[in-house]
Amino acid sequence: MKKLLKEWGIILGIIGALYFTGLHTEVAGFLQQIILTTGLLRPEHIEENEQADAAYHFQLLNEQNESLPFTQFKGKTIFLNFWATWCPPCLAEMPDIHDLYLKMQNENVAFVLISQDKNFDKAKNFMERKGYTFPIYQLVSPLPQVFASSSIPTTFVISPKGKIIAKRVGMVKYDTESFRELLLRGE
Repeated sequence: MKKLLKEWGIILGIIGALYFTGLHTEVAGFLQQIILTTGLLRPEHIEENEQADAAYHFQLLNEQNESLPFTQFKGKTIFLNFWATWCPPCLAEMPDIHDLYLKMQNENVAFVLISQDKNFDKAKNFMERKGYTFPIYQLVSPLPQVFASSSIPTTFVISPKGKIIAKRVGMVKYDTESFRELLLRGE
């Protein structure tokens, strides 16, 4: 019985230490990242007859604290992702999204990652600490209903013609050949 109590004490101590240091989110994200490497979780293309029109009438705040309209991305394929630093699945897919961004940054694809953190500085510090170079934004106006989701991460792909051609709620491995082709085709 003493051995069992000691083992549980160690386990609870580790969990407590991770929680109180704030590392539990990153550890959980790392464990979920391992699942993503299997490639089993992939985004799905929405059939043309089921594609909704995207809405562009909302405002964002960029990392330089400048307000800008989402309309500035019109005419490009848009990778629109909602995430937060407190969300383990969001953290799990970030390295893969960054790899995708690096491969697609010279294409007609806009990466718009909208932080759901109440403190935008926390999101900016996270990006700097991790060395991610894709742009992040904060929402500063109401979000159109077409992008409503009750959970994060949620990702939409919007075609240059303004149609939502892919949507995924939950973490996914995005840096795949088929997904890169989807972004390049934009349809």
